[in-house]
Amino acid sequence: MERNLKKRDLSLVNAKLNTLGFLVDEAVVQDFDALYDFSGALGLLPKDVKVFSFLEVKKKIPSLRQNQINNKDFNWKGDIHNAAAIEFLETSFDVLVGVYNGSHEFLDLMVSESKAKFKVGCLDCDARLFDLVLQVPANNIRTLERELKKYVTVLNKI
Repeated sequence: MERNLKKRDLSLVNAKLNTLGFLVDEAVVQDFDALYDFSGALGLLPKDVKVFSFLEVKKKIPSLRQNQINNKDFNWKGDIHNAAAIEFLETSFDVLVGVYNGSHEFLDLMVSESKAKFKVGCLDCDARLFDLVLQVPANNIRTLERELKKYVTVLNKI
């Protein structure tokens, strides 16, 4: 994770908001439709919003969800073995929002590897990973939407 922080390109951090990504802990939020609804408040089309989730599992079980990763998709060195997750992280979102509270070893690693231009975290997250930290619990979707809109407006992203 430290090497990812050092090699991050900050030159596009002020880009306008045209694409929005969410990295979500399914233990905290399960209603992804509410996240897709952010598009209207931020002047985006629903196709410009992508959600990728993490679900901790004890055994390797198949999932019908395509945009999901679990702890079994990481090796001991922190390498990700999930093609959909790698594709999501390679996407250069204008804004990426980490929808989880506090420190989360897997999601923190994913945020650090993301090619997103501007990263937003929630309550008690690792501030080194994010350009903006909202003091909002991740499960409070309406407040998260309101605060995100307020700050991207102030930062002249919309």
